Amino acid sequence: MTYITFSERETFLLAKKLAKGFSGSEVVFLIGELGSGKTVFAKGIAAGSGVRDVNRVCSPSFTLVNIYEGRYPVFHIDLYRLESEQEIRDLGWEEYIGQGLIIIEWAEKIKNYYDALRVIIKVESERRRKIEISPSTCEGTRKQIDRLRMK
Repeated sequence: MTYITFSERETFLLAKKLAKGFSGSEVVFLIGELGSGKTVFAKGIAAGSGVRDVNRVCSPSFTLVNIYEGRYPVFHIDLYRLESEQEIRDLGWEEYIGQGLIIIEWAEKIKNYYDALRVIIKVESERRRKIEISPSTCEGTRKQIDRLRMK
């Protein structure tokens, strides 16, 4: 599915709507260039997952992992500063699978296949973003994608 947004607010609301029906075991890969809106999308997912203070949601480039509480734990991971597959493996992000919702920025650095919802954000102009959402095989994620299609 492809969406076009024209503001940070629209990007945020799209992500929030997507996450409203998540079960809390999803893995979301955010892919896009610097400044494309990955963190804005992550904030929307956090809001849709019941995180009350989405202003706390920020790119964890230096801490690598931030954990937020909503209806379930939200693990927000940023791979920007990691260079090698070994550094990514050493981070141990897979240990969070099944413990809550996982959002990974710069997920294109992960070389192995994982059953994840893939969100590719492309900058088309200063205010216009093309957002491509590819569902995982996870049934709950597919249902959420279907709900977005109907609206």
